Amino acid sequence: MSKVLIDRYLKNLPEPQKSTLTKLRKTIKKIEPKAKEVISYNMPAFKIDEGIICGFLSAKKHCSYFPFSGKVLSELKNELKDFNQSTGTLRFEIDKPLSEKLVRKLIKIRKKHLISQSARKKRKK
Repeated sequence: MSKVLIDRYLKNLPEPQKSTLTKLRKTIKKIEPKAKEVISYNMPAFKIDEGIICGFLSAKKHCSYFPFSGKVLSELKNELKDFNQSTGTLRFEIDKPLSEKLVRKLIKIRKKHLISQSARKKRKK
């Protein structure tokens, strides 16, 4: 069902946001083909067994990538210095999709955090 909601979300976006975020969606699915498409915090997101790995949204003057963690972006500080960002949001131009190389790095870091959190929870039991 969430895939349908994401399809609808993207369909209703203006260009170039629609094309930019459609490309980001395809990139994420290429990197994590088994990730489930979900809606989380009212945004398109991608979930693996350990948790949400990322999400995205469109705004009037930018697009946003959400790593669903305040720690991910700080690990790529040098690579992200040209992007507008806050602790948990990476903003990018509406007509310039994030590179596959960068998305791959962002997802790798998020997965590492999720797997570490999952292992800690299992040890506590």
